[in-house]
Amino acid sequence: MKTVLMVAEKPSLAQSIAKILSRGSMSSHKGLNGTCSVHEYTGTFAGQAVRFKMTSVCGHVMTLDFLGKYNKWDKVDPAELFSQAPTEKKEANPKLNMVKFLQVEGRGCDYIVLWLDCDKEGENICFEVLDAVLPVMNQAHGGEKTVFRARFSSITDTDICNAMARLGEPDHNEALSVDARQELDLRIGCAFTRFQTKYFQGKYGNLDSSLISFGPCQTPTLGFCVERHDKIQSFKPETYWVLQAKVNTDKDRSLLLDWDRVRVFDREIAQMFLNMTKLEKEAQVEATSRKEKAKQRPLALNTVEMLRVASSSLGMGPQHAMQTAERLYTQGYISYPRTETTHYPENFDLKGPLRQQANHPAWADTVKRLLAEGINRPRKGHDAGDHPPITPMRSATEAELGSEAWRLYEYITRHFIATVSYDCKYLQSSISFRIGPEHFCCTGKTVISPGFTEIMPWQSVPLEESLPTCQRGDTFAVSEMKMLEKQTSPPDYLTEAELITLMEKHGIGTDASIPVHINNICQRNYVVVESGRRLKPTNLGIVLVHGYYKIDAELVLPTIRSAVEKQLNLIAQGKADYRQVLGHTLDVFKRKFHYFVDSIAGMDELMEVSFSPLAATGKPLSRCGKCHRFMKYIQAKPSRLHCSHCDETYTLPQNGTIKLYKELRCPLDDFELVLWSSGSRGKSYPLCPYCSNHPPFRDMKKGMGCNECTHPTCQHSLSMLGIGQCVECESGVLVLDPTSGPKWKVACNKCNVVAHCFENAHRVRVSADTCSACEAALLDVDFNKAKSPLPGDETQHTGCVFCDPIFQELVELKHAASCHPMHRGGPGRRQGRGRARGRRPTGKPSARRPKDKMSALAAYFV
Repeated sequence: MKTVLMVAEKPSLAQSIAKILSRGSMSSHKGLNGTCSVHEYTGTFAGQAVRFKMTSVCGHVMTLDFLGKYNKWDKVDPAELFSQAPTEKKEANPKLNMVKFLQVEGRGCDYIVLWLDCDKEGENICFEVLDAVLPVMNQAHGGEKTVFRARFSSITDTDICNAMARLGEPDHNEALSVDARQELDLRIGCAFTRFQTKYFQGKYGNLDSSLISFGPCQTPTLGFCVERHDKIQSFKPETYWVLQAKVNTDKDRSLLLDWDRVRVFDREIAQMFLNMTKLEKEAQVEATSRKEKAKQRPLALNTVEMLRVASSSLGMGPQHAMQTAERLYTQGYISYPRTETTHYPENFDLKGPLRQQANHPAWADTVKRLLAEGINRPRKGHDAGDHPPITPMRSATEAELGSEAWRLYEYITRHFIATVSYDCKYLQSSISFRIGPEHFCCTGKTVISPGFTEIMPWQSVPLEESLPTCQRGDTFAVSEMKMLEKQTSPPDYLTEAELITLMEKHGIGTDASIPVHINNICQRNYVVVESGRRLKPTNLGIVLVHGYYKIDAELVLPTIRSAVEKQLNLIAQGKADYRQVLGHTLDVFKRKFHYFVDSIAGMDELMEVSFSPLAATGKPLSRCGKCHRFMKYIQAKPSRLHCSHCDETYTLPQNGTIKLYKELRCPLDDFELVLWSSGSRGKSYPLCPYCSNHPPFRDMKKGMGCNECTHPTCQHSLSMLGIGQCVECESGVLVLDPTSGPKWKVACNKCNVVAHCFENAHRVRVSADTCSACEAALLDVDFNKAKSPLPGDETQHTGCVFCDPIFQELVELKHAASCHPMHRGGPGRRQGRGRARGRRPTGKPSARRPKDKMSALAAYFV
C-alpha cells in the first residue's frame, strides 16, 4: 500500500483537516520534535487504496541569513552586505528540528499533498517542505506526478473535501517573489541598520532604542506618521466668523439655520452681514425639497478593512487583530483572514454561512427574516484573485471564544450579514430661507427602512428632528441672529486605521505584513500609541525621518518601495525575472547607501540638537581598568558603560538591572565587576565589562558574563562556581549564584532555568570534589543552627544537588520569568542525559552519563 504525506501550516490546522478527511477515524501520535503531531488513516487516492499521514510545520521551515563573519557587526563593512555577502537558508527554529522531522515522516512516502496557507508565503513554505522531503521520498516511475497542492479558503467539510478533489500544483513564481522580498529586506535593512546603529549609538547616550533600524517598508511607514506630526507643528490657526440664525416653528420648537456662505475670514465683512440681517423679524421660505436617499451596505470584508475597524472601533492593534483572526481561522470559525478581495464569486454559497447564524441569540431574527424574504446580492467589489472575502463559517458565542476573540468574530459576522442585507433608505428634507439679503438652510433625515443598519447599528443614520411642513413663501419668526467667532484646528495625529489606509493606498507592505511594519515602529520607540490608538512620533523617529529627507528623500517616501512591490508582483505573475529584479533593486539601494554614508553629517546635525553626547549622559558606576577613572552607566536602551577619558563604550546585558559588584576587580584586566539581575526571583550574575565585549578565551563569545568564563582560577568563573549540566537545555551549565544568599539560587548560564535552594543557609560553596554517580560538583552548605533543616540538629552537609536525598528536598525549580522567550530552554528532555560541569581546575572532562536511573531531583527538573 502506497503512502501519501500531507503537510499543513500549523498543528491545529493539520488536526482539523485530517479529522474532516478521515471522518474522525484516525490515529494520532507526536512527532520526534514534540510539537507537531502525525495523524494517520487509510483511504483512496488516485484510484487506489493508500495510507495517509497528515502532519504540519510551524510557519516557515527556513529563514534567510548571512554566512559566517557577515553575521558579525564588527567584522565587515555594511556596504559588503549588498552583493559580496553570501546568504544561506537555515532552519527558522532549530529547536524544532523541523527538517529532520519532515524527512523522518516523508521517508518512504509516494505522494505529497501540500495544505499550506493559500497565499504567497504559503507557496514559499511549500517549496521549503519539498526541499526537505523530496530527497527521501520514493522515486516516481514513468513521469508519475507525486507533488500536489490543495487550495482552500476555510476549514469546513465542504471546502476541504472540494480542495482534496481538485488538487493542483504549487506556484513556483509566487514562491520566488517571497524569496526576492526576503533577500531585499535582509540586505538593505541590515546594511542601513548596522551603519546607523553603530554610528549614532557610539555618539549619543539617550536615544532610548536598542536598534536604530531601517526597513524598506518600515521607514516609509514611519514617514507617514512624521509627515502628519510636521503638519500639526507647522499649523497656524486662523480666526473666522459665521452667522447663526434661529427661527421659531411654533411655540415650543425652534430651528437652527446654517449660513449658505459657511464662513468668512474678515471680521468687518462678517459684521456687515450681521448688520444687514439682525433687524429682520422674519425668515422667508425660498425653497423646500424632499428626496429619498440610500446609504449603501458595506462591501465584503477584506484584511485591510478588518484591521482598520479592529483598531478604530475595537481598540485592537493591527498585529493583535491579525493574530486573533488567524486563531479564529485555524479553529474553523472564519474563512482565511488574509485576502485583498472584496467581491464574492458568483458561485459562492452565501446562504450556507448565513444559515449557520440562524439560531444565534444576538442576530437570529435578522438572519431568519433575510432567509425567508431572500438575501440581497452583495455589492460588486474588487476581485484580487486570491481568497474570498472574510466570512464567518460557523456560529460561536462569547463564552466559547473569550472576550477578545468574540469582539472580532462578532464584527466579522455582523459585517457579513450586512453585505447580504438591503441598503438603508431615508428621506432627506431641506428648507432654504432668506433673511434680508442673506440665505440660510436647514436639513433633516427620517429613516424609511433601516436595512443593513439593523445589524450594524453604529452605521445607522443619526436621528434628527423632523422639519416642519411648509412651502415657498411661508414665513417664520426670527428669534435670534448672532455672529460666532471660531478658529481653524490642526489635524490630529494619525490613527492606526488612517495609517493602514495610507499604506494600502501607496502599496507599502501586503495585507499580511502591514501589521508587522506598524508594530516594528512601535517596538523601536519611533512612535508611541496614545489614546484612541493615535501614533505620536518620538524625538528619535522625527529626527530619523527629517534626516532621511535631508540626505535622500526617496529613503522615506513611499514611491520607491511601491515600485519594488510592483516588480515583486510581476515575479509572482511570471512576468519578471527574479534575478534581474533582485540585482537592479540592490544596485539602486547600494548607491543610495554609499551616498547616505557620505552624507551622514546632515542627519548628525539634527541628532546633536535633540540628544546628548555619551560623555554627558549617565551616572558614574564602576572603574575602568585602563585609566582607573569611573565609567558612566547609561541606562537608556541599549544600556552600556562609557569611559569618557578612554572614549570607550562597553555594551551590557539588556532587560535587567545593573549595579556595582562589591568593588571586586577582574584578575585579567583590572576592570571593576558589575552585577546583572533580572529580579529577585530570576537570574543574576557578575560580569567584567571588558571581558564581556572582548572575550579573553577562544571558547567565549561576546556578551558572556562570569558564569560562562572559563578562567581556571578566578573565584567568579564557571570553573569555580559551575555545578553540572542543565537538564533542560543542551549546552547550559547550572552555576551557583554567590550573591543570592540567604535565598540561594542555582541558575543555568544558557537558558532560564533557576533552582531556588537552601533557604536561610549561612554559606554555600562549590566543592572541588565531584559526585561519584554523575560527576557534578558537590556543594558545601552551612546552615544557621536555629533554622537548619538537616536531621539531628546538624548545620553542615556536603552532597550532590542531583543525587543527595537530603538536598533533593531543599530545591525548588523555577523559570526566570523576565527572561526573553528566545533564551528559554526547550521542552523537557528525556531521561538519561548526562550532567556536565564547566572546566574544573583539575582538567576533568565533561560529565559522563549518570548511572542507570535518574535521581529524584533530576526527574523533577525534567
